[in-house]
Amino acid sequence: MTIIAPSILSADFSRLGDEIAAIERAGADWIHVDVMDGRFVPNLTFGPPVISAVRGATKLPFDVHLMIEQPERSIADYAAAGADRITVHLEACTHLHRALHQIKDLGLPAGVALNPATPISLLEPVLEDVDLVLVMTVNPGFGGQSFIPYSLQKLRDLRSRLRERGLSGVSVQVDGGINPSTSALVREAGADVLVAGSYVFGHESPAAAIAALR
Repeated sequence: MTIIAPSILSADFSRLGDEIAAIERAGADWIHVDVMDGRFVPNLTFGPPVISAVRGATKLPFDVHLMIEQPERSIADYAAAGADRITVHLEACTHLHRALHQIKDLGLPAGVALNPATPISLLEPVLEDVDLVLVMTVNPGFGGQSFIPYSLQKLRDLRSRLRERGLSGVSVQVDGGINPSTSALVREAGADVLVAGSYVFGHESPAAAIAALR
C-alpha cells in the first residue's frame, strides 16, 4: 500500500488548521511536517508551539521531519507537541544512533533522512535501528523544486539492501518533486511513502491529486 503524506510546507499558513482538516477529508494518510531551522536548511518554518496548536485539527499521524542542526536537543519537545513519528537527518546528527534511540525511547517510530548527495552506504550501521528511511529527491529547504533523477537508483539500492538484511518492514519515503509522473517512478523503485506538498495543496481538487499519486 502506498501512503500519501501531504507536506503542510505548501499549505496556507494563515489557515493551517483548516488546511490540515481539508487534507484529511481529501484522503491523506499522514500529515508531513517539515521543520526547518534556517541553519541546516535556508528556510525557517514550524516549532513545537505551532505543531501543538494544530494537532487537534486532525486525527491523522503527524510525520515530523526535522531539518535542523543538533536535533537531539529538541526531539522530546516535538514528541510532546504531538509528533507521531520523527525523522532526523543523518547529516545533522553527530551521534545518529543516539538520536534514533531517543525517538524510540519516547515510543515513536524513528526515521533517518538522506540528502540527495549522501550515499546510501552511510546508513549501513543503523539500518536495524530505523523504522523509515527518507530519500530526499530534492535538496531540502524549499517547496516546489524539480525531482532529481538519480534518486531513483538510490531508492533501488536502498530497497535491495533492506531485502538483503531481512528488513522489508522498514518504510521507504520520498520527498521532493512528487507528482503523478514521478510517483509512478519512485513506487517502481521501491518507495512506499510519498510526500507531496506543492502538487497536493496547489491542485484545484486535493482529493483528485491524492488519488492520482496512488
